[in-house]
Amino acid sequence: MRSDDSIVRRAGGQTRAIRRSRGFVPIPLFLKDEIPSVLACGAELKNTVCLTKGRQAFVSQHIGDLENLATENFFSLTIDHLQCILDVHPELIVCDLHPDYLSTQWARQRRDLPLMQVQHHFAHIAAVLAEHRLDGPVIGLAFDGTGYGDDGTVWGGEVLVADLAGYRRAAHLEPVPMPGGASAIKEPQRMALAYLHAVYGEAMWDLGLPLLNVLERSQAEILLQMCARRINAPLTSSLGRLFDGVAAIMGLRRQVAFEGQAAMELEMIADDQTRERYAFHWEPGGIRRIAQASIIRGVVEDLQRGMPAFVISRKFHNTLIEGCADLCADIGRDTRLDQVVLSGGCFQNRLLLEGLTEALTRKNMKVYSPRQVPTNDGGISLGQAVIGAARAAGIKSRVQ
Repeated sequence: MRSDDSIVRRAGGQTRAIRRSRGFVPIPLFLKDEIPSVLACGAELKNTVCLTKGRQAFVSQHIGDLENLATENFFSLTIDHLQCILDVHPELIVCDLHPDYLSTQWARQRRDLPLMQVQHHFAHIAAVLAEHRLDGPVIGLAFDGTGYGDDGTVWGGEVLVADLAGYRRAAHLEPVPMPGGASAIKEPQRMALAYLHAVYGEAMWDLGLPLLNVLERSQAEILLQMCARRINAPLTSSLGRLFDGVAAIMGLRRQVAFEGQAAMELEMIADDQTRERYAFHWEPGGIRRIAQASIIRGVVEDLQRGMPAFVISRKFHNTLIEGCADLCADIGRDTRLDQVVLSGGCFQNRLLLEGLTEALTRKNMKVYSPRQVPTNDGGISLGQAVIGAARAAGIKSRVQ
C-alpha cells in the first residue's frame, strides 16, 4: 500500500502533524470511551479516512486530493484494506455535507449501511475533542479556506460552540463574494478586488494601490459584476480567503502555484518587533458577525503611507490574534465556557497558533489544538467518526 512521507512542524512547544502517513499509520488514536464502529470518509482535499473499533480510531495514511481517478481508486482501496487488516465491519458511514465532494458521492452510493453527513467545521472541532478526550461543550475556532456551510455558503472563519453531539454558530467573518468560485483560490487578486470593493465601492480605483495599477480594468470590472450579480460568486466567510486578499492587496502574490502560497508568504515576512494592530469589530448578538472593513482600511492606509510590508503583515496577524481572543472572552462570558479549541488549515500558521494560544491563556482560558492528527483537512475524518458515533449512540448535545 502506498504511504507518502509524513510531515511535522514544531509549533507552540509541540511537534504537530501536517501530513500523517508513513511511520504513524496504522497506529490508532485512543478515545475516551468505547464507540460504535464507524467508517468516516473525510474531506475532498488532503483526504484521509477513519475506522473506529472499540476505543480506537484508525486514521488512514494521507490519501491526497480527490481530484482524479487514480486518487479516487486509492481512496476505495484504502478503505477495503483497512477494513480487512483491522477486521472492522462498520455500522455507519459518515461523510461531509458538500454534495460535490467525491468522498460524499462515494458514501452516497453505498446502500448497505446507514449514512450520516456532518458539517465540515464541526468535524474540525470534534477531531480535537477526540484527540484530547474532551466532552465539551467548548468554544471552537475553525479557520480554514473552504467548507460547505449549513446555509449553502462557503464557511471558513467560524467560531462554534460545540460538543461531540451538536454545535451552534456563535460568530463568523462577514461574508464577501468569491468571484469565480474555486478560481479565486488560485488567483488571490480576485479576493483582493472583492474586499476592496466591499469596503470602498467604486472609490477603490482612486486609492493608488499598485495592485489596481497592474490589473486590466475591463477584466476587473467583469469580476466585480460577477460579485454584484452573484454569478459564479458564492459568499464566503473564509479566513483563508482573507489572508489571500490581504496578501494580494499588499502586492505579495496575485496568483499562486500551490494551495496556501499567498498566506504562507504573508506569514513568513512578518517581523518580530511590531506590537500594533488594526481595529477589530463584531456585531453583537446570538451570531456575531466580524466586520473586515476596519482591517482592510488599516492595511490600505498603511500601504499609502509607505509602511513596510513586514510591519503590515505583523499588524494583520496581531489583529487576528488579539481580536479573536477578545471575541472568545466575550462568548465565554455568555456561555460560561473557558475551554477553546483551535482547528483548521489556517492554524498551520505558527504565528497565529502560538499567538492566539498565548493571548487566550492570558485570559484564563484553556486552549486545545491538534498534535497527533493534522489541523488541516487530514484530520476531518477523525472528527466525522466521533460525531457519527455520538449521534448513533443517542448522546444528547449540551450546546445551548
